[in-house]
Formats: sequence, structure tokens, C-alpha cells
Amino acid sequence: MAFQKFNVTTFVPIFVLLLSLNCKAQLSTTFYDTTCPTALSTIQSTISAAVNSNPRNAAFLIRLLFHDCFVQGCDASLLLGGAGSEKESPANDGVLGYEVIDDAKAAVEGVCPGVVSCADILAVAARDASVAVSGPSWVVRLGRRDSTTSNAAEAGTDLPRGNFDLTTLISNFQNKGLNAREMVALSGSHTIGQARCTRFRGRIYNNTLPIDAAFATSLRQNCPQTGSDGNLEPLDLVTPNTFDNNYFRNLQSNRGLLISDQVLFNGDSTDSIVNEYVDNPSTFDSDFGAAMVKMSEIDPLTGANGIIRTLCTAAS
Repeated sequence: MAFQKFNVTTFVPIFVLLLSLNCKAQLSTTFYDTTCPTALSTIQSTISAAVNSNPRNAAFLIRLLFHDCFVQGCDASLLLGGAGSEKESPANDGVLGYEVIDDAKAAVEGVCPGVVSCADILAVAARDASVAVSGPSWVVRLGRRDSTTSNAAEAGTDLPRGNFDLTTLISNFQNKGLNAREMVALSGSHTIGQARCTRFRGRIYNNTLPIDAAFATSLRQNCPQTGSDGNLEPLDLVTPNTFDNNYFRNLQSNRGLLISDQVLFNGDSTDSIVNEYVDNPSTFDSDFGAAMVKMSEIDPLTGANGIIRTLCTAAS
């Protein structure tokens, strides 16, 4: 009797996929309904107050979730400090807003000690930050647990850069299970926030991508070729503190601040998506919310995996 040869190269990817789907299946919109029914309202109050105090916090919080989920999955590993941590990686230089998450965690610990994970707080905070600046809302499924480890090296390899070309960007997002359309939608978060000279100097002095002349002249006044590295410019000059689709209009006018912004509209495959988001802001809002949900569920720790941190900065 002949036995069929076992194809391990086929089985392993299928097993990994099934494991990933099982982890996501354990996430639920009702996860804290019994154990901490005021969790979401408590987080929302903290985030709303933080954004009202400083509108830049909205961009900080969305970026925090993005930078966390792209390294080790959505496990709050970004929040851990110390040598060799993601937070200390050059790839996370300039990432801010940690103290807002700390405040939200402290508020939740005050009503439900040891119940709500930092990873879930990050996911909810990003949604609430969007809403606070007139952006879309979406349903967050909960049940993530927190990592006890953080890896600076992975942050260096897994996070996209502001000087990536389109092919590299698409590949980077595909590695995390996100397609080109989702990548463009998520890039639309640059409708809020600011960037330092060090992030866009190459765009305004040495890059071959088309750039609006008046836009470049204005940027060069605030960002000389040397020095003033920390000077800031809004990613969207028109409505920098409101979540809307003006980011995409800027790209059509060759006013993308970062190289990775303008490559989305440069006679290539993503031009049509940019045009669609300009013409249909409601489509952008819907796509952005759906992409944020998908991104927020990249490789979560669930069930018996991970822990619930008492402090988001410490693995205990």
C-alpha cells in the first residue's frame, strides 16, 4: 500500500493562517462588557481631553497604533522602555503620545484593576483620536493581551520609511497582510500631524519627484539644507488639525510632504485610488476605518498568551 507523501511546505503556511484566524476569532466587541463595562467610555474621556488640550495628540495616537502593530503585531510592545526596545529604535525617533496612553491606562486601572490590556487601549485610543478630529469611527474588537518583549531590531526592519518608493511601500504593507488600497487609505492619516525637517529635507532638495514650486520655496524657508532639523511642517497645509481628504488633494497638486506621500500619486498604479478618495470622501472614510480594523488585528496575543500589564511601560 502506497502512502501519499506529506507536503510540509504546504501544511505549514495553512497552519499559520489557521492559527492567525483563530487568534482574531477570539477578539470580540463585547469582551469587557462584564469585566469592565466602563472601559470604553473611560478611554474615550481621556483621549477626548488629550486631543482638546493638544490637537497633535490625534496624530500621535494613530501613529502609535501603526508603529506598534507593524512590529511583533498589536501587542503594546512599542510602549515598553529600556535598552533594545522598539521605543529606543531610530525607526521610532519622533514618535510621541505615550503619556496619553499612560493616562488612559491609569484611568482604566482606577475602575477595573488588572483587566484591560495596553494593547486594547492603543486600538481604542486610535479610533477615539480620529473621531476627536472629525474623522471616521469604526468598531474595535477587543481581547488583545500585552507582550513582555520588545525588539528594536524588528522595528528597524519592519516599519516603513518616509523615503520609500511605491514598490517598496506596497511590499512593506503586503508583508503585514495589507494590500495597496489599504496602504493608500492608511497613508491618508497624514491628513493630520506634522513632520520634522529631517523627514522631508530629501524631498525638497534632492528628490526627483515633481513638487509644486511655491510649496517647495515655503518649505525651504523653514527647513534649510543644514540645521533646524527639528523644525516642523504640517503633513496637510490646508486643514492640519482636521481629519479629511485634503491630503489626497495635496498629492494631486504635487504637495505631498514626504517622498512616501507623493509616490502615491506619480503616474503609477495608486493614482486611481487617490483620485477616488478626492472625489468620494465618504469612500475614503469607510476604507480608512476598515483598514484600521484590519491593521489593529495583526497577530494579536489572545487567550493564555501574553499578560495584562499594570503599567504600559513595564512588562509585569
